[in-house]
Amino acid sequence: MHWTQVTPWVKATLPAVGGVGVFLSAFLDSSFVPLPLVTDLIVVDLSSRNPLRMPYYVAMAAIGSLAGCMWIYVLARKGGQAYYRNKQQQPSGRVRTWVQKYPFTSVLLPAVAPFPVPFKPFVIAQGVLQVPFIPFVVGTFVGRGALFLMEGFLGVRYGVAAREFVVHQKSTSFAMLVALIAIVVAIRWFPIHRRNQPSPTRQQL
Repeated sequence: MHWTQVTPWVKATLPAVGGVGVFLSAFLDSSFVPLPLVTDLIVVDLSSRNPLRMPYYVAMAAIGSLAGCMWIYVLARKGGQAYYRNKQQQPSGRVRTWVQKYPFTSVLLPAVAPFPVPFKPFVIAQGVLQVPFIPFVVGTFVGRGALFLMEGFLGVRYGVAAREFVVHQKSTSFAMLVALIAIVVAIRWFPIHRRNQPSPTRQQL
């Protein structure tokens, strides 16, 4: 079977095996076989048909996505180490500084962003930039879990109509990503701003 035939096969076969199928779809999509929106739509469909099992489908999707991402992360991390070892230097710049300072946030934001925001390039970058393993695992699981939970809830609440929203919500995805970035920036900036403000006692002195 050629890889271009995998997507129709996944759509037709994996939903029939329930949670295991969700896991396999998420694993394939997050590792070496691109399956855009396939896992998302399987979660929506199964959740709409079996609302009580929605948390199970969400958990299997999140675990499968994390397992697939770990392959990409490990390979990119080893490749990045070899590249910079040969160059006898370390990656520099603002992006690396920000990733080192806020590793969990740098993983969480792209993980929770819905389609059509690309996810796999961020995973590769996190490996190359040497994001610590624990923040990578936790951030990826929490972010993907939150995304699939939202889609599972939509499936339970709106049924088949949720499919159209998941497929065509490009503007909503962009707005959510911008809002998440704004919230994180505000949270990071507020403590710094407060520390830099002189206290009333200092002003009186």
